[in-house]
Amino acid sequence: MGEPEKWEDEKNVYRVQGFSCANCAGKFEKNVKQIPGVQDAKVNFGASKISVYGETSIEDLEKAGAFENLKVVHEKKRNSNTGFQHIEQKESFIKKHGRILTSVLLICMGYLSLLVNGEENVSTITLFAAAIVIGGYSLFKVGFQNLIRLEFDMKTLMTVAVIGAALIGEWAEGAVVVILFAISEALERFSMDRARQSIRSLMDISPKEALVRRDDKEKKIHVDDIRIGDIMIIKPGQKIAMDGIVVNGYSAVNQATITGESVPVEKAVDDEVFAGTLNEEGLLIVSVTKKTEDTTLSKIIYLVEEAQAERAPSQAFIDQFAKYYTPLIMMIAALVAIIPPLFFGASWDTWVYQGLAVLVVGCPCALVISTPVSIVTAIGNAARNGVLVKGGVYLEKLGALKVIAFDKTGTLTKGIPVVTDVKIINNQAHPEQVFATIAALENRSQHPLASAIIKKAEQDNIEYANVVVENFSSITGKGIRGDINGITYYIGSPRLFRDLGIEHVSEAEVTLLQEEGKTAVVMGTEKEIMAVVAVADEVRETSKEVIQKLHQLGIRKTIMLTGDNHQTAQAIAGEVAVTDVESELLPEDKLNVIKKLSAEYDSVSMIGDGVNDAPALAASTVGIAMGGAGTDTALETADVALMSDDLTKLPFAFKLSRKTLTIIKQNITFSIAIKVIALLLVIPGWLTLWIAIIADMGATLLVTANGLRLLKVKD
Repeated sequence: MGEPEKWEDEKNVYRVQGFSCANCAGKFEKNVKQIPGVQDAKVNFGASKISVYGETSIEDLEKAGAFENLKVVHEKKRNSNTGFQHIEQKESFIKKHGRILTSVLLICMGYLSLLVNGEENVSTITLFAAAIVIGGYSLFKVGFQNLIRLEFDMKTLMTVAVIGAALIGEWAEGAVVVILFAISEALERFSMDRARQSIRSLMDISPKEALVRRDDKEKKIHVDDIRIGDIMIIKPGQKIAMDGIVVNGYSAVNQATITGESVPVEKAVDDEVFAGTLNEEGLLIVSVTKKTEDTTLSKIIYLVEEAQAERAPSQAFIDQFAKYYTPLIMMIAALVAIIPPLFFGASWDTWVYQGLAVLVVGCPCALVISTPVSIVTAIGNAARNGVLVKGGVYLEKLGALKVIAFDKTGTLTKGIPVVTDVKIINNQAHPEQVFATIAALENRSQHPLASAIIKKAEQDNIEYANVVVENFSSITGKGIRGDINGITYYIGSPRLFRDLGIEHVSEAEVTLLQEEGKTAVVMGTEKEIMAVVAVADEVRETSKEVIQKLHQLGIRKTIMLTGDNHQTAQAIAGEVAVTDVESELLPEDKLNVIKKLSAEYDSVSMIGDGVNDAPALAASTVGIAMGGAGTDTALETADVALMSDDLTKLPFAFKLSRKTLTIIKQNITFSIAIKVIALLLVIPGWLTLWIAIIADMGATLLVTANGLRLLKVKD
């Protein structure tokens, strides 16, 4: 149909209720594409929605889905009183499944009549025929259309089988085939709804109204009417309606819905808060920073739904396989029905019956549903646990990885430098006075390590703010200098003091600190070294445990990438127990390392913060971004985003991926095996319609139940 990008301005997204199977979704998409004014259409079966490019109406869309009685509503109205709720409204069990229940009752009455009046009795045949018509109404409506158009899918197979059963007088078995197929479809629909529910539950967690202060008045406003810059008031126990920045107040906020973190996070002035999270303790005054459609929660929901639409490699294979499989089954069924009577003098009734049974057992329901139910369930479960996987293809690739590269700063480490050691070299000097001098000078510096020294001084209650510094200047690439009480002090790298010609008595101290993975900052005058301060980017407490778990899960190689010097890099690598380390790297060097690893190992993952690691993330097989919550770059560039700044989510993501791959393989193997076994029963003539429909229905139920087990995989 061309490229949808050309009609992006005419794109409208609609929610759909009533999809019973992936084939029905495909048929709906095809029908919508034929509506006058529609340029293109794309159904997302996993999220139960359709993107339409061009002009159309709800009425036209529902006409296109009339074969399945589909209900449609515009995406923008899903939260309004007249919108999505009419799709989600609860129907009574009897109303929803009235046809099936009526058909079951007629079948029971038919069997009672069969016992009393016999198989050839008019009332018996009438009861079974009525059960077939009522229970199979939706089946035949599509099946007959397919036959006329020579389109072959599972409903075509079932329609031919039921008509054939009636023609050879097998009314009872035809009725049972119809009712069991209807039940199978209802259960399939239920299982997909269960899988989708993990995302729908995210839609419901954000409040539809917020208490907003405008013109010195507080009033409840619908989220769609809230503007950027509005001031929200969130009381203890209330959910936050919009993303924003705290301008007043202090509280603990439960962010589990966004990041998967079980422990509430402290929020104070200038901290970011997210829509859908729960304010637990104090009163928070928040300035709104994003519109409803741009909140982190909205982006998560959108990205997960798009991910559910992305076809995994196994699903693409199944779709292609099913395209040729259905006509092949019809050909086999025809040969089974014709060859034995035509060439071997066998009974026509017996082998036509066998051929019809082949049609039923060949119905690819289980095979078609085996992959999407697993992918949708797994991606939904991952999102609820703070792991955003952007497609089935990445979910599958994640489980196949053998090599993982980690950015050091902010990934394996906290990304915040802290003072770890203060060594006073001049024993005559008072330690507090020396550190106050260091802090006073660093307070005027823009160096990244200065903040760590200032923080240390404040923690130790060292008075530095009142120390008068004169003639302060920066020595490019080496350090800083300044005069205090007439004495010129220098702070910088060991090289600075070597250039000053000062005997470097602290060389051994510096070397020892560097071997421990720390950066040495030397302080002194033109005559002597007075102190050495060690600053380090602290390793996350969980890093070593995560690396060990990954190795236990079968990851052969873990490699740390960093711009640090070799000694520091080796020290941190040893602390976190990665197998390899690459140091003194520029961003382009990291990219080259990833390319080299990809050539050697084929599948490589890169984990970083999604900003300066973007090239390496993009070049890896699966790019994983840390701290996706509130980071647009991470959400956009990575294939997988760990929503909390928490590496412990990584083993869960791998475990879920491996489990998904296992379940998909189990489902495909079982679906095909059950068909083959049932078809082999044709040889001795043992295959019956009963066995065929039970084999098909049983397989469908088992693969859907097996797929839903992914909801139980825990972090």
